[in-house]
Amino acid sequence: MKTLELRRAALLVVISAGAALCAPLASAQQKASLPLMPLPAHLVEGDGQFLIDGTFNVTLEGYTDSRLVAGRQRLLDVLGRETGIPFSAAAQANQKGLFIKTAGPSAPVQEVNEDESYHLQVSPTQAVLSAPTPLGVLHGLQTFLQLVRVSPQGFGVPAVTIDDQPRFPWRGLMIDSGRHFMPVAVIERNLDGMEAVKLNVFHWHLSEDQGFRIESKVFPQLQEKGSNGLYYTQKQIGEVIQYARARGIRVVPEFDMPCHTTAWFAGYPQLASGAGPYQPANKWGVLDPAMDPTRETTYQFLDQFVGEMTALFPDAYFHIGGDECDGKEWDANPRVKSFMRSHGFKDNATLQSYFTGRLQKLVAGHHKIMEGWDEVLQPDTPHDVVIQSWRGPTALAVAARQGNRALLSNGYYIDLNQPASQHYLVDPMGGDGDKLTAEERARVLGGEATMWSEMVTPENMDSRIWPRTAAIAERFWSPQEVRDVESMYGRMAVISNWLEYYGLQHIAAGRLMLQRMSGEADPRALAVLAAVVQPPEGYARGEMREYTTSSPLNRLVDAVAPESETARRFNELAKAIVAGKATPQQVEEARAWLVLWRDNDARLQPGLQRSELTAELIPVSQTLAQVATIALQAVDDLENHHAQDKATVEKSAQLLKAAEKPQAELLQSIVPSAELLLGVYSPVQN
Repeated sequence: MKTLELRRAALLVVISAGAALCAPLASAQQKASLPLMPLPAHLVEGDGQFLIDGTFNVTLEGYTDSRLVAGRQRLLDVLGRETGIPFSAAAQANQKGLFIKTAGPSAPVQEVNEDESYHLQVSPTQAVLSAPTPLGVLHGLQTFLQLVRVSPQGFGVPAVTIDDQPRFPWRGLMIDSGRHFMPVAVIERNLDGMEAVKLNVFHWHLSEDQGFRIESKVFPQLQEKGSNGLYYTQKQIGEVIQYARARGIRVVPEFDMPCHTTAWFAGYPQLASGAGPYQPANKWGVLDPAMDPTRETTYQFLDQFVGEMTALFPDAYFHIGGDECDGKEWDANPRVKSFMRSHGFKDNATLQSYFTGRLQKLVAGHHKIMEGWDEVLQPDTPHDVVIQSWRGPTALAVAARQGNRALLSNGYYIDLNQPASQHYLVDPMGGDGDKLTAEERARVLGGEATMWSEMVTPENMDSRIWPRTAAIAERFWSPQEVRDVESMYGRMAVISNWLEYYGLQHIAAGRLMLQRMSGEADPRALAVLAAVVQPPEGYARGEMREYTTSSPLNRLVDAVAPESETARRFNELAKAIVAGKATPQQVEEARAWLVLWRDNDARLQPGLQRSELTAELIPVSQTLAQVATIALQAVDDLENHHAQDKATVEKSAQLLKAAEKPQAELLQSIVPSAELLLGVYSPVQN
């Protein structure tokens, strides 16, 4: 058997400098000849390629503005990092370059439903990108960059004709800066990532129970007492908005109310329904504090506040949150209960609806369109209010039928550590969306991925967003019939590495975290373990250990990717073996991985006892070795046509069942594959 060579190759994939934590098997990048993401609406491949060398230049023709000039420079900057070739925007024009032809301007303030289409024609002699507006040009530039590849002649772009436009006009990413504050540099590099995959709305969650994150000059105690010193100045807000606009991205702020408002009350307790005292919360969950909807002074305060904030954010939309009010402070306040009785409010939902209606008028009075979560929708909600659905497609369809425009976020909660495939197959038009009329379907604007920040820090947030959000971006942009999961994973593996050219740290940060917790410059054995474990899905982690705002997030569960690409690819091998369709090379490849995982424990154990950060991994490493041993035996039995006795199979099955349980808040991601392999010889299945 040629296992030695295969084992070495597998080991190199796992611990290579570029992909220690999300290492795909080699075949993952060979599934698509043009690894674009999102896939264009229409694409025709031609013959030959357009070579890129030091003479490459970019020429702007037709309408030109500062955004196009900056976009050209960003293209050259990324292309320079991608190829190692120095490019200059001042390069002399020649026929061998990229010609950008823009018909006219975009709106002064970016709007929903602007024309974002583009046409890209690449031949062996030149490339031409044309679009009605700068927005289309910016999207087309990203497609051109994704097309760059290594060839025998150096770097080139394949001959291709692309006509492209988005399926939905609202393609967003929400980042929560309220729970864990995210510095401007983190926000900006993720805006770069958004541009790369054609997302066009940055939803900025700026207030939470744990922190009020923006400077108010009208009510300065909001940030002085409610932020723990971590907030954005108004100057920084303006700079981020301009940074986003230059990349074709709108910025929609969210100030959650009437609940999730504890941090507001630290400086202005008169807004609260309870007695206080209040300070920014240090724990997670749905907390009791809520604004007092019965006082006119509450609305006077909010009118001034909304006026100040809407002046900062030029976008037409203003998000007021509106979710997760438990009503306990209202129930405990005799004055609030008396107000409800006198107004005939039957329950807290009716009281919140009253508050939301008053707030909507304030937002409209400042010439903005209100947006809110599902709870905002009531029978009398004005039709211009946009509903963001965390509850799902059914709630989304209810909003559309009622006459409101709506977005889907249910299914795109990227903080829940779900696989990219799960997000990818969720569709804003899925479920009840199929039953909507054409007029109602037009009210579905698109969707947003949501990055809630209880379990992330500036260090590891990128790894929770990327590369899975690229799959969500494709769902929002590409035609609905684009649903090939295997193709998506193959292209996403390429895009993941490409995003490093934009400065994203979804790969690099994990490597640095492994170095820190191991104390080793080259933590190879720890990287092998890290590549095949992942955090638990959903909210399970919060039930395993108590976390607060001051809890360090510096353990292996924080360093590893939300989805193990290595384990996913191994599962493909396991399925082929079980189905009897695996080639001899695939069988040997599977053996090589299993031997690597089995033997890694002996290499890793001596170093794990150096620190409490790694000591908790001792049983995790032992379990991986045990699971790999069982799976290796199952592969060998299949190849040798040998069935294990019933008692041995049952014992192995029990061990694998136990291995499904989290250890150190980590899941063994190859366990399902091992169970699949063992099941081949199960007496039940035979």
